[in-house]
Amino acid sequence: MKAIVAHHEISGPATALASIQAARVADAATKTLGNLVGYFLGSYVVNNEAATSIDSTPCPPSDVVSLSMRMHLSLSAEDFSRIESELKELVTLRNNLVHHFIDQHDLWSLDGCRGARDALTAAYHRIDQHFEQLRGWAEHMDQARRLAAEFVQSDAFRDLVVNGIASDGAVHWPAAGIVRALRKAAGELGIEGWTPLESAERWIAERYPEQLPAKYGCSSWRQVVHESRLFELRYREADGQRSAWYRAKPDSAHSR
Repeated sequence: MKAIVAHHEISGPATALASIQAARVADAATKTLGNLVGYFLGSYVVNNEAATSIDSTPCPPSDVVSLSMRMHLSLSAEDFSRIESELKELVTLRNNLVHHFIDQHDLWSLDGCRGARDALTAAYHRIDQHFEQLRGWAEHMDQARRLAAEFVQSDAFRDLVVNGIASDGAVHWPAAGIVRALRKAAGELGIEGWTPLESAERWIAERYPEQLPAKYGCSSWRQVVHESRLFELRYREADGQRSAWYRAKPDSAHSR
């Protein structure tokens, strides 16, 4: 149960996930069975007829990659009620064994010892049933974690998280890698808030060569700027040359 509580969900900056996970493990290690069951129910084991959601956390800075993952076992109202009753029974059983067993049995007589033995045997079988159920849940959770880890290492995941490209090819422009590159180029090359698009192209080509318009279904950088709807595009004339300049729209920072 401690393993499930510690590992079934995690959320935070990608660079801090290891320390966050270690803190969750350490916290679970200090919890009593009663505390664990209280958290376990409604967090990992949930009633599918009740709404569940990941706890809301403050939005991270736009330049920080954050991840959030949660696994849970969804049960009908009837099954949830049954599991809740069984786990509370387990807590009561544990408390009676630890705190009241000697008071409940006469260990100074042969008949009392036989009764205590029978009670321990019955308790062992009940505990074993709970243990096998919990182990089954833990194995399923571990399998889900392995599948999630495989997906995280896949090209599809990288395209989704790093480049904002879904498996069907649709682009979520606020999360697109090419948009982040354009923002960074603007931060380095901007002149009074505007950036020459041609200069940004060269800057990005040197630092982020994988970020190309074709990856996002565009034929040019101007099309990227237009399709993203996150930038303004203007043309300026200088020495008979017409060039494109761009800047981020004032409200686009909220869409990063």
